[in-house]
Amino acid sequence: MMVETFDAIGWGQWFRYLTAFVELGAATMLWVPALSVLGSSMLFATMVCGALFHVFVIGPSAVPALVLAVLCGVMFWIDRARLALFMARLGFV
Repeated sequence: MMVETFDAIGWGQWFRYLTAFVELGAATMLWVPALSVLGSSMLFATMVCGALFHVFVIGPSAVPALVLAVLCGVMFWIDRARLALFMARLGFV
């Protein structure tokens, strides 16, 4: 089913592998407290893009992607205090 879905997008199967890599990496980051903000923001962006692809390219329903995007947004909001710590570690603050 996913092969057909990514064929409908028209970018080839490399995009399916990239999406899986991003989702697995971000989900792994959710388990590391110092990286959970980054993981939730990556998953949020991935799910918003997935919903947009469903609305404009693929078809039927973007609801599952939107529900997951909302959940990732809530996780980001809960951990937003860690964002300043994460940015400080990277030297941006």
